[in-house]
Amino acid sequence: MLFPPPDHTLVCAGHTHHYAQAGNGAATVMLVHGSLCDYRYWRWQLNGLSDTYRIVAPSLRGYWPAALTHADPSFSISQHARDLASFALGINEGHPVHIVGHSRGAQVALELALAAPDLTASLTLADPGFRLTTEPEAPLLHRDMAALLLGDDADAALSGFVDKVNGAGTWRQMTNWFKTMVRDNAATLLSQATEPQTPVDPAHIAALPFPLLLVGGENSPARYRTRLDALSLARPQAHQVSIPLAAHGMNLANPKAFNRALSTFIENAEMSAQV
Repeated sequence: MLFPPPDHTLVCAGHTHHYAQAGNGAATVMLVHGSLCDYRYWRWQLNGLSDTYRIVAPSLRGYWPAALTHADPSFSISQHARDLASFALGINEGHPVHIVGHSRGAQVALELALAAPDLTASLTLADPGFRLTTEPEAPLLHRDMAALLLGDDADAALSGFVDKVNGAGTWRQMTNWFKTMVRDNAATLLSQATEPQTPVDPAHIAALPFPLLLVGGENSPARYRTRLDALSLARPQAHQVSIPLAAHGMNLANPKAFNRALSTFIENAEMSAQV
């Protein structure tokens, strides 16, 4: 598959969505990226899952290829979830989609699924970046990195952010295409620094009316594993998978294992829906 993938657009509710797509399977899987990323982040899922499913990967509002260059007060999880509700409705003609969210995108995916359960065939949360109401507040990394950006120290901001969420030394080891993507989305950190930080109530997870998959990287920072364990306690029937030989960016570090876990889960969800 070409990289970067061809840019597709869909206008919904007055907003132009940029997205990548691959495959033409009966089930549609929508991939929601996290901080400093865009639809390019899912390159190995667009390539690896398209034999079985129709894969759509939108870039959230404000991200490349229509990236913000300054802080935008309308930037928020809620705005992105509303955008994706319109996108999901338009891209799949009202039929439910399998929603996959990574990191910050996991909270976007969750808010979308809670607001539009009729559009949600299943939900996958990969190393969710949101804080639970049961967790203590912590200093916001985005604000420190935004200050570096404003001080014209972009590489320090970006390397600091990537290393914090994935592990020390990650930025130095990242491929050129990944660093290009992150630099293209650098200014989104200015908006993230001021967006509302709403914690998630585990009770909302317990009440979800569709299958739930919780995915973590074997080597992800401990806060993600602890959060996934708490979500699993809230929803005992949820499936939980650890991707070996991978940290926070598990879909890039070990795409075969990630794709296999996601495919198995979606296949089972599809079979359950047909019973």
